[in-house]
Amino acid sequence: MKLFNNKIKRLLSVAVLGTAMCTMGVAAAYEPFKPADANNFYKSQALNMQKVSFKSVFDTKIAGNLYLPKQLEANKKYSAIIVGHPMGAVKEQSANLYAQKMAEKGFITLSIDLPYWGESGGSARNAVDPTLYAEAFSAAADYLGTQSFINRDKIGVIGICGSGGFAISAAKIDPRLKAVATVSMYDMGAAVRNGLRHSTTLEQRKAMTEQAAEQRYNEFLGGKKAYTSGTVHEITEKSNAIEKEFYDFYRTDRGMVTPKGATPETTTHPTLTSFVKFMNFYPFNDIETISPRPLLFIAGENAHSIEFSEYAYKLAAEPKELYIVKGAGHVDLYDRVDLIPFTRLGDFFHQYLD
Repeated sequence: MKLFNNKIKRLLSVAVLGTAMCTMGVAAAYEPFKPADANNFYKSQALNMQKVSFKSVFDTKIAGNLYLPKQLEANKKYSAIIVGHPMGAVKEQSANLYAQKMAEKGFITLSIDLPYWGESGGSARNAVDPTLYAEAFSAAADYLGTQSFINRDKIGVIGICGSGGFAISAAKIDPRLKAVATVSMYDMGAAVRNGLRHSTTLEQRKAMTEQAAEQRYNEFLGGKKAYTSGTVHEITEKSNAIEKEFYDFYRTDRGMVTPKGATPETTTHPTLTSFVKFMNFYPFNDIETISPRPLLFIAGENAHSIEFSEYAYKLAAEPKELYIVKGAGHVDLYDRVDLIPFTRLGDFFHQYLD
């Protein structure tokens, strides 16, 4: 595995997620933060889980976990919710938790791995393709809408972090997605183009595209795959608060998952050559066309990503809601069950899917 050079990595750290690799000396005695209410690997005793897979219209395998009540009511057509994981994650990170909590509220739920990640298909692994990411939600609707126990007119979606943008992108052209909720949403297009709070300069943007273009030559000629962004593998005296926030989840037993075929060195890291594809991703363009289907944007008041939910809410048409979770940061809403507003999510989907 080859990683981005240090100069470009630091640019990405400032401009994108604040999570690029850092190679300085290890800071002494860093203690990861694991809140008492963090429960990423929650296992419901009220549900059955079935592993399922299905094909997208691009013939890519999409893998998912289907959550069902232990006793399906005969002849009942259930409402359903599709749940997408954070960017660079897999369904076992946050998405399964949300899927189970919503299934406990009476919905059939399906957490999915995006293409190139987890148990879903696609090569090269960890590749970025926003079109295929959005398509995964429509493929999930194909699957759910053809099950005898699902009401195909009552399918909603929850997108966490990057999947918030992908779910919105899907909903703009797929009217079967009847209600959309996002949590700690990232617009990955704006994040890569502009950085947080529009902190990326034109020079930094061009440096990213030039580095990716040069790496394409290297890999075309047989060079090793290069990876970028994602979560740091160590915390140092140079690490910033965002790096620590992601590290505490992805690099500790709080949320760490290494899917089959991956290694700890590659988890969360997109491929360098494909990462720039996000620069052409504009999920909020025409977001108003989703109306009259409802949108619920959930964000922590202290989240570094709150700008994306605020901007999407501003552009969206009614019905829409911006729900701010007091005291919460970005990653808090991945797994902190006492902070995540599951009751509000349940009420939202019952209102629009029942």
